[in-house]
Amino acid sequence: MAQLFTKDTQAIFWNNNTSAIQRMLDYDFVIGRKTPSVAAIVAPTGDSKFQKFFWGGDEIMVPLFKNTAEARKAFPKADVLLNFGSFRTAYDVTMEALHIGGFKTIMITAEGIPERLARGMNAKARNLGVTVIGPATVGAIAPGAFKIANIGGTIENIINSKLHRAGSCGLVTRSGGLFNELSNIIAINADGIAEGVAIGGDRFVGSVFIDNLLRMQDNPEVKYMLLLGEVGGTEEYKVIEAIKDGRITKPIIAWCIGTIAKYYSSGVQFGHAGASANAERETADAKNKAMAEAGMFVPSSFNDLPNKIAEVYGKLKAEGVIGEITEPVINAIPSVRKSKNFICTISDDRGDEATYAGFPISSVATPDTGKGIGDVISLLWFKKQYPKWATQFIETVIKTVADHGPAVSGAHNAKVTARAGKSVVESLVTGLLTIGPRFGGAIDGAAEHFKYADDNNLSPAEFLNHMKKLGIPIPGIGHRIKSLRNPDLRVVGLKKYAAEHFPSTPLLDYALTVEQLTTSKKDNLILNVDGTIGILMVDMWRALGYSEEEINEFISSGTLNAFFIAGRTIGFIGHVLDEKRLAMPMYRHPMDDILYQVDMAEEIQ
Repeated sequence: MAQLFTKDTQAIFWNNNTSAIQRMLDYDFVIGRKTPSVAAIVAPTGDSKFQKFFWGGDEIMVPLFKNTAEARKAFPKADVLLNFGSFRTAYDVTMEALHIGGFKTIMITAEGIPERLARGMNAKARNLGVTVIGPATVGAIAPGAFKIANIGGTIENIINSKLHRAGSCGLVTRSGGLFNELSNIIAINADGIAEGVAIGGDRFVGSVFIDNLLRMQDNPEVKYMLLLGEVGGTEEYKVIEAIKDGRITKPIIAWCIGTIAKYYSSGVQFGHAGASANAERETADAKNKAMAEAGMFVPSSFNDLPNKIAEVYGKLKAEGVIGEITEPVINAIPSVRKSKNFICTISDDRGDEATYAGFPISSVATPDTGKGIGDVISLLWFKKQYPKWATQFIETVIKTVADHGPAVSGAHNAKVTARAGKSVVESLVTGLLTIGPRFGGAIDGAAEHFKYADDNNLSPAEFLNHMKKLGIPIPGIGHRIKSLRNPDLRVVGLKKYAAEHFPSTPLLDYALTVEQLTTSKKDNLILNVDGTIGILMVDMWRALGYSEEEINEFISSGTLNAFFIAGRTIGFIGHVLDEKRLAMPMYRHPMDDILYQVDMAEEIQ
């Protein structure tokens, strides 16, 4: 892997750190990325399904997931995990990600992960070929392509440090703070960096100096490298060996900070967990001397580092190794950004023609398109293009439930309201308001309870006993008039259509075994039209590839009942128009149809 990141790299961000994510997206916008670098966010305690962020002056929605596995399944091309978990959870998050697989790079910001756990975690990652940046790191950057969270600082600092486009230097440090300082120094004295990594300050980090420098050796964009080490540890000596055996041939500028430690009479623990010399060869002076002897460009002091950078850069440029860099056009982030109050993901009316889920209305509206109302519903309700058998089933359902005569409560209310002189809209609403648990709601209930029984492998007898314990009748079973001897032809038609066009009908098959048991007790305890519709909708969604969780969400959100609402609206409007056409007078219910039992009111003393 010569390049750590590219302009197509996408990450899954663990923990909803909105400020860090916004910085990444601002960087994406400035450098002109086509797709956001953050594909998804894992927020285990979050209740939302998405988080809004700015993309320049506009807004985008980044989806939220409860766990890494769900996010990874939804975005299989996102091969970087940015682990912003606390030191208490970061280890578990990383180990889970390694188990899930598919991640090429994992960054860990937490510091203080117990050393025994960190060593095991890093060993597992190395065995799997996964690059771990950290623990205790601010991350890494491939200028002009991808940056992790807060590395590089503000957009203003990023531009000043030339981190908006690739330079020639490969930068590897332990310190995140000094990473930003060095990026600026390199920008002033050379042409910026091509790739940079802050490996982290803990004693045991995942990828060490040699891992990153060997990768940069193979990266043609990197012409020379800068290594900033520190007192403590022996990782710099691995780089020395790589130079001696020829694995690294590119020039390396190197310096170990902490030379002041020699002036203390006893050992000193610097800021990082790993910044403490336990032997002479771990001191900054010893390592600086060894690196110079190996042929690295080592300045006399940190203050002399800018001169050394300018020297090496100038030499490589004079030799033609480094060429001129054309400064790219960058996008400016608006100084004032306003969050939107509403979100729409199904249609767009901003162009010359409004669209349904991306399709111009003209492409689905007229007969010559071959599209019907089922296609429009699949686009506007589900944002999917359903196959013909599914859209025709939707249309069959709507036609089936459009009306059931004037006596049902919804039609009755609509007619009474129309006769009171109200408009079509007002009359329709009074009818629609009756739809619920006792009128139309059996579609939702049938889908929910029959699916539960099927998911849990309940036998028909166990299912009946389960519903009895719940204390509710089985939704979708029973009819006031129809029975085995007098079947509901609407149900017959729906079952016939499903048998001929559905790939399979496992839930309907199960429901029919339940019907055999219920009708053995009473022949009108049949699977009714509401039950058939709800059950076949589940079979349709399963055949279309929806997950069980998605189907459960459809049921809980009232999607099934929406089909009844859409269909019955047609009938209600018909009854309202019928009343208007007949010029029917105000309705008053006949007194002989009311049981009057009005006792004298008791007087309270």
